Amino acid sequence: MHSSSAPVPDVSIILPCAGFGTRFRAPYSKELHCLAPGVTVLDRSLDAVVELTKSGLDVRVVVVFGTHKLDTVSYLARYAETFQMVFVYQDESFEPGLDGAIRSALPMTRGPVALVLPDIVVNGAGSVGSLLAALRHTAVSGWSVVAAEERNPDTLQQMGALAVSESGGLLTVGAAADKPADPSGFNAFWGMVAVTEAEAHRLPDVVSKGVDSPLTGAVALMVEEIVNYNTNTAAG
Repeated sequence: MHSSSAPVPDVSIILPCAGFGTRFRAPYSKELHCLAPGVTVLDRSLDAVVELTKSGLDVRVVVVFGTHKLDTVSYLARYAETFQMVFVYQDESFEPGLDGAIRSALPMTRGPVALVLPDIVVNGAGSVGSLLAALRHTAVSGWSVVAAEERNPDTLQQMGALAVSESGGLLTVGAAADKPADPSGFNAFWGMVAVTEAEAHRLPDVVSKGVDSPLTGAVALMVEEIVNYNTNTAAG
C-alpha cells in the first residue's frame, strides 16, 4: 500500500489564492496578470519555489482557493510535474483573510513551511535562491524572512513591516507588525516567510492583528526589491 501514497515532502509551501483582489480591479485573478509573453505574476512569485526543486528538494505546494479562483487552479496545472500539489478550499469557519488561508493549509503541510504569496515577486541578484537560503536559516532561529529595505511609510502601512538590524554577522528582525498604523521604526517588509515544522502552527500569527508577531528574532535575507501586485499601479 505504501508505494502508492504521496511521498513525504522535504518542504511545504502555503500558496494562498483565495483572496478577492478587490483592489486590483481586473476581470481576472491578479496573480494571472501577464508580465511577459507566457509569464504571469504567479509564475514569477513561484520562481524561488521552483529553485527549491532544482536544488533537489521534494516540494509540496498547498494551494488555498475559493470557487472564484478556478482560473488560477487551472493555470497551476503547468506545475503538476514540478511540485506535489494539494488544493484546499479556504475554510469558511476561519477568518476570511490571510490568517484563515494559512489555517486552512497547515494540516496539509509536512516539514518546514514557507508562506509564498501569489501576488508578491522578489527581484534582483540572489532573489531566486532567497527562499532556499531562508529555509536553511530556519535551523538558526526557527524563523526566517526574505525581505526588502523600505522607508516609505505608506508602503510599510500596507505590508508586513519589519525592523531589521545586524547582530552577530546576521541580519535579524527586532520587531514586526502586519500593516502597522504607525510605521515609524520599521525599515523593511517581508515577501516570504520560512519556519520550522515545530513552529509552523504559529504562522497565522504573522498576519494577525493584536498578537505578538513570531517574526521577532527571525533571520532576515535581504533582496533588492519586492513588488506587490495587489494594486493595479504595480501591474501597470
